[in-house]
Amino acid sequence: MPFSLLPLSRPALEALAASRIPAGLQGRLVPGCLPPAFVASRSLALADLGHALPWSTTFLVVSDEDARIVGGCGFKTAPQAGRVEIGYGIAPAAQGQGAATAAVGLLLQRAFEAGAAQVMAEVAPDNLASTRVVQKWGFERVGARTDHDNEHVIQWAKGRAI
Repeated sequence: MPFSLLPLSRPALEALAASRIPAGLQGRLVPGCLPPAFVASRSLALADLGHALPWSTTFLVVSDEDARIVGGCGFKTAPQAGRVEIGYGIAPAAQGQGAATAAVGLLLQRAFEAGAAQVMAEVAPDNLASTRVVQKWGFERVGARTDHDNEHVIQWAKGRAI
């Protein structure tokens, strides 16, 4: 099943940041598909700092088959020294259908087209499905750390092909 990314507009990000469903999405949402409010707030902050797309928005993951929204993804920062980190999440009812794999591939494409040299992802060690996703795209394990939520994560990186 193919998937595409829908960038959220500023009004849609503002609604999501206020924990409201953005206009026009009702009836298309798989339960649990929308990113948390802090993700939209982060995108708005990046936009307010003058960062351009694709760094300053949140994307919805959309099923091309039926236009249902199954998840969200995006960049956690603008590139720093050529490196950018991605985040993604898929609604439980839509997992195992290739949506996360498609979303990561589309984020990689956008990141490299926009000039990033390396894309990072942090994955909890017990999140085997997400680990398989980054491995499918050729990410290599580059380290581990304890994140700001005091959770242990594995760091994965993929550089732009030359």
